[in-house]
Amino acid sequence: MDKPYAIVGSIHYTSDKEDRIGQERGRENFRIDIHGDGRRTIAAHGEIDDAPMVMRDVVSSLDTKGRPTDCFTRISVGDEFRGSAWFCFDGNVAECEAFTSIEGRVTQRMKYPEPIRAFGNHAMINDGYLMSLYDLSKGPGVQVVKNLPLSSPDHRGATGPMLFNVDVAIEYVGKERLKVMAGEFEALHFRLVDVPGLPEEHPEYDLWCTSDGDYVILQAIVGGYMQTHYELAEYRLVPAGRPAK
Repeated sequence: MDKPYAIVGSIHYTSDKEDRIGQERGRENFRIDIHGDGRRTIAAHGEIDDAPMVMRDVVSSLDTKGRPTDCFTRISVGDEFRGSAWFCFDGNVAECEAFTSIEGRVTQRMKYPEPIRAFGNHAMINDGYLMSLYDLSKGPGVQVVKNLPLSSPDHRGATGPMLFNVDVAIEYVGKERLKVMAGEFEALHFRLVDVPGLPEEHPEYDLWCTSDGDYVILQAIVGGYMQTHYELAEYRLVPAGRPAK
């Protein structure tokens, strides 16, 4: 579809734990607006039912090269306000203005050795787009992304939100044909093999995204103690100027 357009959909969260296989544990609704010049605005509302329940609202913006420019994040944990924050990215500088129920008012300004390439805000739709950091021209293998800012070091994104930095090692496995609730797609299969800098080691994490350059997440599987499954349940392309139905 020619720009501008939007991608609207939802992601189904289920458990892979032995005593809960296939049980719904959350959901996410998202909208990606691709503007005429290639800029993107990604909005997502996510809910994790597992106690303590997490509810997250995110609106992030990317420039024509897919780099973050700003993001708003608000989370509640256990059905109570946890925090909200505005993040701004300008070249190799990241800033955060936050208010949280634990830390109170927080102001952060961090300077990085290189321009900031991405921001991890814990929305699943954003995790998919993070895979665009991998240079596919080099074929299957492992590539390391240095100094990736996150909104939280917690695996569920249930702290902060504030700036926290990690490195990410991404493995590209290859292309696959994948059938999910939303349909059948040509998929790019990635795997997060290491996330140095987190307080707790992240479990093995496989992701499948669309191969059309939009990197819409089709499926994700997290092992270890989490044992969770994510699947694209709805997917619609919406021409600019028309409401999503």
